[in-house]
Amino acid sequence: MEKSLKHVSGSVTAPRGFSAAGVFCDIKRLGTGKGSNKGKKRDLALIVSAVPATVAGTFTTNRVCAAPVKVCVQRVKRGWAQAIVVNSGNANACTGQQGLQDALAMAEIAARAVAPLQAKDVLVASTGRIGVTLPMPNVKAGITAAASLLDSAEASAHHAAEAIMTSDTRPKEVAVEFQLGGQTVRLGGICKGAGMIQPGMSQTGARPALHATMLCFITTDAAIGAKALQTALNQAVAQSFNRITVDGDMSTNDTVLVLANGLAKNKTLSKRDLETFQAALNHVTLTLAKKIVLDGEGVSRFVTVRVNGAKTFADADAAARAVANSSLVKTSWFGGDPNWGRILGALGYSAAPVVENKIDVGYSLPGSKKVLFSLKQGRPTKTTFAALCKITAEKAFDLHINLNLGRASTLIYAADLTEAYVDYNKGDVTDPTTLGG
Repeated sequence: MEKSLKHVSGSVTAPRGFSAAGVFCDIKRLGTGKGSNKGKKRDLALIVSAVPATVAGTFTTNRVCAAPVKVCVQRVKRGWAQAIVVNSGNANACTGQQGLQDALAMAEIAARAVAPLQAKDVLVASTGRIGVTLPMPNVKAGITAAASLLDSAEASAHHAAEAIMTSDTRPKEVAVEFQLGGQTVRLGGICKGAGMIQPGMSQTGARPALHATMLCFITTDAAIGAKALQTALNQAVAQSFNRITVDGDMSTNDTVLVLANGLAKNKTLSKRDLETFQAALNHVTLTLAKKIVLDGEGVSRFVTVRVNGAKTFADADAAARAVANSSLVKTSWFGGDPNWGRILGALGYSAAPVVENKIDVGYSLPGSKKVLFSLKQGRPTKTTFAALCKITAEKAFDLHINLNLGRASTLIYAADLTEAYVDYNKGDVTDPTTLGG
């Protein structure tokens, strides 16, 4: 399917009928970490469809969730929306009733600025420092300014991508073009995320899930119903954002939103068309999800943890996450050390059933079928330490774990743990601008 996808520029403004803008309005009153202290940085984004669009969303399952998440969970249920307003520098989380009022006010201000929208047609998202109320005069000024700058140009989409960043070192964007229902369709997205990354999102934000904060906003000119769009998004998120971890921390604000305005005027989607759309959406979400891990705070290595041979998917997932989030395992990755002892230790305390003398552990270059095993059936192999180190010295590699207890499997896209991560997140209490979210 990926061969039929053509990458194009423009991210969220690539599809017909979408415009965007990103502006600076000085929202950050207390720092969200050293890396986000970048001076006059864009901190408010606006994405607007020229016509009402079907909408789908997935949200954090953290029991402490931000005010904008609460607003979006309810509004997405309507199945229609037309705009998204996003701020960075302030998460509007743990801000009580005032935070909820401010999130609703953001939508109302945006609706007036982009008339004739109604407030209920505007979705809201925030990211940044937790527990600080929004400076609403600045937010209002930013929304008004962004509305006056809305444009479908590639630069406008890029400005929006910059405006949602916090500790990110670079914007994350992608857009593809493909054939659907007899028409050329485009699908594009932007996202942010570098720390507080282990999303576990669901359609309602309630547990158990179907599959710094990560935010993702996707636009498409495909004509697709809200129910079908939500089903497609659930599947796409399950294989992308819900498969990544940087530090094992689930944010209060994780949000993925998709707007589909139908301006491509494709025919009613057949089963094959829906499969085509699903493949395109999967590609976009996975591309963006991997960009988050690659840009993780202090990250120097990208590791795909592949678990096979579990009794159930839940077991495979538990085993993979135990390894991917182990501080000892992650620091060994930073050192390029193929320390399978730490891996076995993590497997042993995970919720997954394991039998020590059945476990295989191996390493390979990304996607390679040539796996060098350090452990087979719970016993060290004759593979040399130097050969294993040659693989783990790479900036990206795959870790293969076979529990040999069943047929279930999964994977997690993970990162190492470095001194830079600790230095970034510890902050300096004498300088509030350096404190994390």
